[in-house]
Amino acid sequence: MKLHELKGNEGSRQKPKRVGRGMASGHGKTSGKGHKGQNARSGKGTRVGFEGGQTQLFQRLPKRGFTNINRKEYAVVNLETLNRFEDNTEVTPELLIESGIVRKKAQDVKVLGNGNLEKKLTVKAHKFSTAAVEAIEAAGGKTEVI
Repeated sequence: MKLHELKGNEGSRQKPKRVGRGMASGHGKTSGKGHKGQNARSGKGTRVGFEGGQTQLFQRLPKRGFTNINRKEYAVVNLETLNRFEDNTEVTPELLIESGIVRKKAQDVKVLGNGNLEKKLTVKAHKFSTAAVEAIEAAGGKTEVI
């Protein structure tokens, strides 16, 4: 794709609705607000999810579980991915980011044991699965927890 071939998506650049510009415009008289009522008045109207005083849908649904605020997110790297590096390479999170395997810089790296490892590597990561440690050491490499 070249710069002169770029064009906007269908409908991505709509003109704003011009309300209150006469009956012929299609948005005249009540300007799309209907007749009277809370939402026809000037000012804010109702909040998102408001159902006219009836208990809102999100309050009627059952609540389950909780979100752990201390949860640690790991960028997962499988053993088969590490085969792209040369023998005796020291694989660090910085190298993984550089090579495009891990995207976020702030994320910790966890190495999992999926696939086969044919290279002898020194792998430095924040966490390893037991299968990954066994496979790396079986291939003649070393693991190091950061």
